[in-house]
Amino acid sequence: MQLLSDRILNMATSATLAMAAKARELRGEGKDIIGLSLGEPDFNTPDFIKDAAIQAINDNYNSYSPVDGYVELKEAVITKFKRDNNLTYTLPQIVVSTGAKQSLANIAGVMINKGDEVILPCPYWVSYSDIVKLNDGVPVEVQTTIATDFKMTPAQLEAAITPKTKMMWFSSPCNPSGSVYSRAELRALADVLVKHPNIYVVSDEIYEHINYGDGHASMAEFDDMYNNTITVNGVSKAFAMTGWRVGYIGAPEKIARACNKMQGQITSGTNCIAQRAVITALNESPSRVQFMIDEFKVRRDLILGLLNDIDGFKTNTPDGAFYVFPNISYFFGKTLRGHKINNASDFSMYLLEEALVATVDGGAFGNPDCLRISYAASQEQIIEAIKRIKTAVS
Repeated sequence: MQLLSDRILNMATSATLAMAAKARELRGEGKDIIGLSLGEPDFNTPDFIKDAAIQAINDNYNSYSPVDGYVELKEAVITKFKRDNNLTYTLPQIVVSTGAKQSLANIAGVMINKGDEVILPCPYWVSYSDIVKLNDGVPVEVQTTIATDFKMTPAQLEAAITPKTKMMWFSSPCNPSGSVYSRAELRALADVLVKHPNIYVVSDEIYEHINYGDGHASMAEFDDMYNNTITVNGVSKAFAMTGWRVGYIGAPEKIARACNKMQGQITSGTNCIAQRAVITALNESPSRVQFMIDEFKVRRDLILGLLNDIDGFKTNTPDGAFYVFPNISYFFGKTLRGHKINNASDFSMYLLEEALVATVDGGAFGNPDCLRISYAASQEQIIEAIKRIKTAVS
């Protein structure tokens, strides 16, 4: 009898976390690694949110919280959805979890049965595929290209649908490409989905506020998609609260109640102090964190300008998040300083070892021709990192 389950043996390690661990290991050896691999803002959590957490400690919030979140926090989530997304939810439709990643795991656990297919427009966030597989689902990858800004077309969606299709998962703004679906583009996808009323959509909107284009649109805004959409969000990115671990969903009540039941057997309620802080965060205007978004846009323009000066990097202009996702297939088959580059994984490891810059292989996101580079770093670090990359590939 084997010690470990087939489930864990067949699960891939998170590529983003693995690269971060490798970078830490090299730093421990004294190497000057510039980390452009993790999806984590380099800002501190704003003081008005930290003050709310300190107040919660002083007010002796130290007991178990309700499984699906404090009522006051769920009310703040409802207010946020209405204010920012024109979405109307009630208390039983909201579930607060330990990060949006747990929200996604809950959804998969309560909705996917063995053999159910889940459409994933590529590139997709690194954990989508394995969360689906963990719950005996079948990921159906729909390839997109840099020519279409890595966005799935209605024709591609229609072609991917089969009698076994249960769900479609996507993020907008997208991790890793930074692509943002416009309201018109979402409507075009919705026109396909409404012909298949048994298909549900997971709309991951964790990067919602980090948007440099014409604004954010939500799939659930459409009346004919509201009852078939689970909206996932959280405070990790826009509020620089990655370590606080608070995410939430707005969903049809039956699905939300099932997620509450699932969470009650796995982790129960989210950290009570973090929840109290998030009440303050969500009740404030998003303008309180606009300074971060403004700086990210400056960095986006900076890194694109620098990458476009390197032969072999093909880029587009992402409208959201804090990533660029260049196509680097030009280097495949080439030998750089004695290193044969067969794929994006080889190229990413080459940059780590030779340029001392940590990036992430695009294959982990379903697009093996690309590389994810995070610009959640200072302008000085970005300039130095791209300078090193240019030297390494010259």
